[in-house]
Amino acid sequence: MSDSRADLLAGAGGLVTDDMQSDHQGRKALLLIRNNEDCSEFIALVETMGINIVEQIDQRGRPDAKWFMGQGKLQDVAEELRSASKGHPWFGVDLLLLHTNATPRQLVGVNDAVGVEVWDRVRLLLSLFTAHASSVEARTQVRIARLQSDRTVLREVVNQQTTGERAGYGGAGQTAAGSVLTNVNRELTALRKRQRKHVKSAAERRRQRKKHAMTVGLAGYTNAGKSSLFRRLSGKEVLVEDRLFSTLESTLGRLESSPRVLLADTIGFIDGLPNATLEAFRATLAEAIECDLLLLLVDGGDALDEMERKLLTSIRELTERALDANETSIMDRIQLVLTKFDTIEPQSMEHIYTMVSEHGFTNPLVISAHTGHGISELQGSILDTLFGPKRTLCIRNGEPHEMADEAILARIFDAVYVHEHAVLEHGIEVRVSASDEAISILRSNHGKRIELK
Repeated sequence: MSDSRADLLAGAGGLVTDDMQSDHQGRKALLLIRNNEDCSEFIALVETMGINIVEQIDQRGRPDAKWFMGQGKLQDVAEELRSASKGHPWFGVDLLLLHTNATPRQLVGVNDAVGVEVWDRVRLLLSLFTAHASSVEARTQVRIARLQSDRTVLREVVNQQTTGERAGYGGAGQTAAGSVLTNVNRELTALRKRQRKHVKSAAERRRQRKKHAMTVGLAGYTNAGKSSLFRRLSGKEVLVEDRLFSTLESTLGRLESSPRVLLADTIGFIDGLPNATLEAFRATLAEAIECDLLLLLVDGGDALDEMERKLLTSIRELTERALDANETSIMDRIQLVLTKFDTIEPQSMEHIYTMVSEHGFTNPLVISAHTGHGISELQGSILDTLFGPKRTLCIRNGEPHEMADEAILARIFDAVYVHEHAVLEHGIEVRVSASDEAISILRSNHGKRIELK
């Protein structure tokens, strides 16, 4: 292999080493698509990274098993790139984007034919994850996902070298590719060991939290407004950007108006991400899946068919992850929330309600984290679901030999959610959110001292 490292980097999407991974701002790329497919979401992902697509190249027909495009079309692209001089739109292009989840054979084949770095949809997402990963946990998850993906390509490189498919390669090239593959396997083993420790400790932290607070998870398609809603509900400063996958790790905070409620913001979903890649984020998704209530956010400003696609993707990912975790009741714990109300056309609401009801959501809440519309109703719904409806209790003054009013109030604080209380002449009036069962237990323990108004 004349330049094994460069070849492997290009074939594996530039992800084998830690060089050139996080900043792709200003790079120029060509986008290859088949049959005029809708690639608007793909382009949005590319733009999020600051990469400039100088031209889209479309070809009709079935994707080629080895080259994705036809071999002749790729040869034309390669010749045009080689001859592009300063001033040509393609001058400086160093990246080829494939609008597909390509096979390892296609990635290696396209790289061989054109000679520049090649990303498919998965490698684009992995590069985006790498750019946005900030915590140790997120970087570990992303690194595992990247190495798993790289390994499939490296295996293809080794296989083609040993079978003689890659003309001119062999000997030292085979040793170089095999050596890199061995290093990838070794690093994956070490990272998975580290991640298992993290998963175990995270599960223990969730178990401890559940003893002291109810938990609400925020989930949904990427850029649905989870972080904006998290900040609105918790008052906690978090990264809020109008870009895809700005959040990769769990962010925890308490409901500002109700400290006994813990909020968890998690990674967004996206269509077409392979299970093996999403599996690396198991610990992050567990924060949402194992909660007492799950708010499933859907961008209300999207076109109806786009909204339905994103909703179905989110439901599929949640149910699959829940089944993996033996959480079969996940659908019973979901409250659908339509976000970005300020961007919804009024005449669209009836069609939106009809669509979501067809998928089992008959009582969606509509909010805007930007204007505050619907936030109070959402907070009330959270408390009603977790603790029960709002009601007023009266603690009647007791005889000198009976339990003090304040002691009964302390037990009420332990048993239900208390909004406010006031000391009156005849006792203490308490505004609570509580289920019928919780009220019955309190009244059976304290008799006529507790009255329900």
